[in-house]
Amino acid sequence: MCGEVVIAVKGEISDIIHCHCSLCRKNSGTAYATNGFVNSTDFEIKQGEKSLTSFSFKPGRTRYFCQYCGSPVFSSNDEDKARIRIRLGIFDSDISARPLSHNFVDSKANWEDMDAELPRYSTFEPSRLK
Repeated sequence: MCGEVVIAVKGEISDIIHCHCSLCRKNSGTAYATNGFVNSTDFEIKQGEKSLTSFSFKPGRTRYFCQYCGSPVFSSNDEDKARIRIRLGIFDSDISARPLSHNFVDSKANWEDMDAELPRYSTFEPSRLK
């Protein structure tokens, strides 16, 4: 978000999901996190590697985020070293792949209605534009 950390992904993003588990909800502060995987060899930190800090929430599983703005950048898992997990919201560019599923829906926030027919706006909702 602050621009301190810049990444590049050369390959495909796969296995995209909307994760409703309590860890993803707490880490993102939202109803769910949209995550995808990339091959470790296709991922590069182009700028700001020293600006990353990490948190290991389980042995062998580490989340990396910007120490300045707190934006999550990627996660690693010692049991799957060939891939890393990325929060798709970090990208400014379009992504052609689409989510496969909503996961851990038994843990979803009680106020989250995945099938809601809510209005959609290109800016703020009209009540905030006054």
